[in-house]
Amino acid sequence: MTILVTGGTGYIGREFIKKYQNDFDIISLVRATSDIEYLKSLNCKIKQFDNFRNINNVFQENKIIGVVHFASNVLVEHEESDLCNLIDSNINYGTYLLELSKQSGVKWFLNTGTFWQNYQNEDYNPVNFYAATKEAFEKIAVYYTQTSDIIFTTIKLNDTFGPNDTRPKIFNLWDKYSRLDETLDMSKGEQIIDISYIDDVVSAFKVMINNLQSENSKLYNNRSYVVSSKQRMTLKQLSILFKKVTNRNLNINWGARAYRNREVMIPLESSQLVPGWEQMYTLEEAIIKTIGEN
Repeated sequence: MTILVTGGTGYIGREFIKKYQNDFDIISLVRATSDIEYLKSLNCKIKQFDNFRNINNVFQENKIIGVVHFASNVLVEHEESDLCNLIDSNINYGTYLLELSKQSGVKWFLNTGTFWQNYQNEDYNPVNFYAATKEAFEKIAVYYTQTSDIIFTTIKLNDTFGPNDTRPKIFNLWDKYSRLDETLDMSKGEQIIDISYIDDVVSAFKVMINNLQSENSKLYNNRSYVVSSKQRMTLKQLSILFKKVTNRNLNINWGARAYRNREVMIPLESSQLVPGWEQMYTLEEAIIKTIGEN
């Protein structure tokens, strides 16, 4: 089965391709400016483009069954100069893919959303402009599901982590400061953290693909599901767990930094997990796999 995967040079997209490279005939669609050295070591076809028109041939030359859309431009806070890039990456790119999917008879489109679309657990209240663009794309997708047979589903993610992750994520930060034995300034640490291990995250997308390939695939049309941890805790509690699991000293100056504007204190709740998916790793197991222990 041939599937098109976007965002293959990003952490989650890369790990998805690495884990399922022999389960699917994967076409990794990346921008011409992307670093594709790691992708070259994986079993996938790499297609680069410098403008959206270059994508047409990919759909014309391959019988693509489904699209897994990881590509995204994530900005916590934006400036005026960021607006066009955010819209281009998070709305225009996906819309162009949907248009070509409709023309080519693609069966399903699996999108990646964010908990930030639901500030204070409201149906629609974007934390920031990035989240607003993600929501806008989902609304545009409804047109394509109404005018074609394509099935559109979104999996919303919150925090993610795992080995070989170069993003400035919390465990990478704590790992760095614990090794340096330096003090780290942080907020009061009262916000609830919902963080998932990379293997659990990519397995959720695999489970959802199986759902979309099933006889009941239409049940998932225009639906949104989540990947959520069973172990939600405050940032302070998470730091205690980190110290216990890694046997590291972690010096944090709690309250030295103010909360961000529209800080998410309680991540999205009461949303349905990806049907058929279960968390495989505890946070303790995942931290050891990511950071190790002394």
